[in-house]
Amino acid sequence: MLAVQFLYSWSINPGESLRELAQYVDEFVKHYGPEAKAFYKFARELSIGAVENLDVIDELIEKNAKNWTIPRIAKVDLAILRLAMYEMLFRDDIPPIVSMNEAIELGKELSTDESNRFLNGVLDNIKSTLARPSRTPRR
Repeated sequence: MLAVQFLYSWSINPGESLRELAQYVDEFVKHYGPEAKAFYKFARELSIGAVENLDVIDELIEKNAKNWTIPRIAKVDLAILRLAMYEMLFRDDIPPIVSMNEAIELGKELSTDESNRFLNGVLDNIKSTLARPSRTPRR
């Protein structure tokens, strides 16, 4: 959830650079002490990785979200999609089905009732194009 919060925050601050996002995340982590650093480190990796690959991710969102453009998608749903797609496309250590399920659960918790079908539809389209198993990590 933390990575989605970082991505959401980044998306509502247009023009914020990747460096500024990283600084924001690092400042956030400082307030929670050393015991939480491993957890926040993972959220940092995910959120920064999603932003680093934003062009590829957003292009695929627009191709797979029928009749939707990036500006029309709710910012929360967009943050969830970006995170899940980053994991599915660039993180071989996370099985795609895990990313999809997490995205749908985040949608239930953070967005509207209608977002689950939208998130599932877009992510299922992406999953069907992947050249790797959907239920196991590739290492």
